[in-house]
Amino acid sequence: MTAAMKGSTVDSWARVLRLLREGDNFLVAGHNNPDGDALGSTVAMGWLLETLGKTYWLYNESSVPDRFSWLRSSQTLQQVHPDWEPRWYVLLDCGDAKRVGKDLVRRLPLERTINIDHHVSNRDFGAVNLVEPDRSSVGEMIGYLAQELGIPLSGPLGEAVYLALVTDTGSFSYENTGPKVLELAATIIRQGLNPGRFNALLQNQWRLNRLKLMGDVLNQARLFDDGRIGIISIPKAFRDKRQATIEDCDDMVDYIRRVKGVQIAASLREDEPRKIKFSLRSSGDTDVEEIASSVGGGGHKNASGGELHHSLEDAEALLVRMIRQYLALADKNPPSVS
Repeated sequence: MTAAMKGSTVDSWARVLRLLREGDNFLVAGHNNPDGDALGSTVAMGWLLETLGKTYWLYNESSVPDRFSWLRSSQTLQQVHPDWEPRWYVLLDCGDAKRVGKDLVRRLPLERTINIDHHVSNRDFGAVNLVEPDRSSVGEMIGYLAQELGIPLSGPLGEAVYLALVTDTGSFSYENTGPKVLELAATIIRQGLNPGRFNALLQNQWRLNRLKLMGDVLNQARLFDDGRIGIISIPKAFRDKRQATIEDCDDMVDYIRRVKGVQIAASLREDEPRKIKFSLRSSGDTDVEEIASSVGGGGHKNASGGELHHSLEDAEALLVRMIRQYLALADKNPPSVS
């Protein structure tokens, strides 16, 4: 085992490696509406299985987001199930099995499910659970599996792992950017990835519709509690006006997060009447996962989200109230300095 594999989960690493070496007929799925880690880790696992000569199927309830359409995959990401029965179901970046979508979760045999994840809210739902919340991304974990299997992190495999690393660390700017993450990224670059070309593909994907929508949304941004809470809301009417997609709304929460003094940033996206997707962002010891999980959401300490079944106005009021309560409690019980 490599030094990057944690002692507390060595048995899980060994079981996953054994299944990859000796097993066959895998269905690989990430969470629906995939971000860079869900998609990158799925594609990376596909290349890993391709190299091992396995039969496999890459599945996602959602299609590949346009902004990642340049990513090279070993096979097409499917929205339908194979006409053969998988022996093993590999779920990636899913804090809960339901994240794969209603169709797959209905037929998911948990006794044949390999759960590879880094969400603190994960409850070990699989038969094999490789869950390490302090990892930057699931893509990081796939990178270590490839190294242990003797597969170089070059070409499209390295590209897919690097996508997961970059997107889930905020281009190596978040607190989950540790030495091992940077060492893994350096290995991928040494094996041929060009960061300049890669970042041009990743970053230069906006549509003009997104830019105009962003102007509408940011013009309505608001601060609460002396600037400690920053809120942006994205009504469906704004999207309709600019002929923008849900994908065009991605990462807008990071702009209100950048306002000086904001401790918790929140965005609310109205998908349908009384169906509101929310995202929370923070830095340091401010744990927004605690807030999100209290209403059935989840994620990570500094980046979490969920869904609320309220009007946009009521959802915003609820989030502000919950964040305010969290900050008041945090003020009374500040983290100890060791």
